Amino acid sequence: MTTTTRTIPFKADHVGSLLRPERLHKARKQFNRREIKAVDLRKVENEEIKRVVDRQIEIGLDVVTDGEFRRTWFHLDFMEHFNGIEGYVPKKGYQFADGVETERYDVRNTGKITFNSKHPFLKDFKELNEIVDGRAVAKQTIPSPNQFFNAGIQNEDIYPDIEDFAQDVIKAYQEAIQAFYDAGVRYLQLDDVYIAGLSAPDIPFNDGKYTREYLIDLALRVVNGSLENKPEDLYVTTHLCRGNYRSTWAFSGGYDIIAPTLLANEKVDGFFLEYDDERSGGFEPLKHIPKDGPKVVLGLVTSKSGELEDRDEVFRRVHEASAYVPLAQLCLSPQCGFASTHHGNELTEEEQWNKLKYVVELSKELWG
Repeated sequence: MTTTTRTIPFKADHVGSLLRPERLHKARKQFNRREIKAVDLRKVENEEIKRVVDRQIEIGLDVVTDGEFRRTWFHLDFMEHFNGIEGYVPKKGYQFADGVETERYDVRNTGKITFNSKHPFLKDFKELNEIVDGRAVAKQTIPSPNQFFNAGIQNEDIYPDIEDFAQDVIKAYQEAIQAFYDAGVRYLQLDDVYIAGLSAPDIPFNDGKYTREYLIDLALRVVNGSLENKPEDLYVTTHLCRGNYRSTWAFSGGYDIIAPTLLANEKVDGFFLEYDDERSGGFEPLKHIPKDGPKVVLGLVTSKSGELEDRDEVFRRVHEASAYVPLAQLCLSPQCGFASTHHGNELTEEEQWNKLKYVVELSKELWG
């Protein structure tokens, strides 16, 4: 029986990406070396996606994803298929904690930005939905439109005014959201590292060109503008991420700076918020979430290691958060995906499934 979409996000939810199995890694390497054809890689992807869909349902999740198995990065694969955007290899990767530099790949603006009506993610979702076959709700995850505002993407020769850049990103996302809806998506998640970065006090945004306050306001306008014409029965959530690469992180900071603007006014059905360690700050910013407004999915279970969290500590923290958001408005999930890039975090696949099963078990104890 199909699970109702009215409960989105679910009491036990998850961010989306899953560890890539070795079989998939091998097939992709063979494809890149031209040892197998695209149809052969697709066959392996489909078989592995079916396997993890079945496993998600087996452990009791009402929401499933394809694990982002067709992607290399959570964001770049989606972004580079927009018109006016291309992928390239920069001189440096993203900088993470402890001197970790990511694999070198990024996107840049090469022309007027519009949505590509033949975007490959549309076909990907249709195939996922066929695999799910009504047994659960299939979630589509895509990068937030704000990911286009990361440093180095906007080409000021094409878009000298950031507001003009923003308007084209908004229009492209309006078309993308409608296209996903037409493809059958009813649960859409926007993954937003950029917004979380605006909350990091150690990132110097005030460089003399734009203040942090202006960029926070612009980020809100970009998301809300993108959602302005969305169908009423399409449920949208935002996941705020501080970086997730091989179990490392990019920056720290609570939600205090962005909460009065973004948490209070972003027109989504839920927020996935990272709360797996002290870098996330406290729960007080949740007071800005409107009562009976967006649900708050507490990321209290880390995806960065395989050790299960203490049950009583999770319960204590959920009840602590309920001082600011009613318990009925709260949900539970891992703080991020298990493989925001194809490399994956430092835990085993079985530990991953134990984490997700644990989220299901804890949510049943908390909410029945």
